[in-house]
Amino acid sequence: MIAALAPTEMPPQMRISCELYHEMIEKGVLTENHRVELIDGYLITKMSIGPSRSAVVTRIERLIDRRVGDLALVRGQNPITIHEYSEPEPDVVVAKFRDDFYASAHPGPSDVLLVIEVADTSLAFDRKAKVPLYAASGIPETWLVDLTNGELQVFRKPEGAGYSETRVLKAGDVVPLPGLEGITLAVSDMGL
Repeated sequence: MIAALAPTEMPPQMRISCELYHEMIEKGVLTENHRVELIDGYLITKMSIGPSRSAVVTRIERLIDRRVGDLALVRGQNPITIHEYSEPEPDVVVAKFRDDFYASAHPGPSDVLLVIEVADTSLAFDRKAKVPLYAASGIPETWLVDLTNGELQVFRKPEGAGYSETRVLKAGDVVPLPGLEGITLAVSDMGL
């Protein structure tokens, strides 16, 4: 019914802050069963994760974790706090190493070296909503693993709500991990 309304006919909507989002979780209003993430103040239902996507996420986490050791922390499907209204849960995050493993707060943009989203059915949303969100927050690099086309899209050098450098890599290509001198990954090792 609401979808039939034109944007000008819509009543004002309430954006949820990270603070309210956390209260909702603490009070049991939202549980893990809800499978949502907070994007720009709105609760977005996360897509189901099929076995092939899950395998690629796990493979990438393991590959990066083995390569970086104690130089960085590899976090799988855990929140990062972008700003007051966004706390996405990327498939993989490579964050600066901290002794407390971010026990006191989720990593913020200045803590994040790399965000990786693995996509099949969520490809359009990841490309049009999440990549610009990461760029606007100043995250230096985002990778979009496109399972449908078997490619890795690399976004570097954030400028506004976009990245000024974009590359598409395929099996046979090698990509360096940002902020970690000399550490690279082969695209084919990611399961593409």
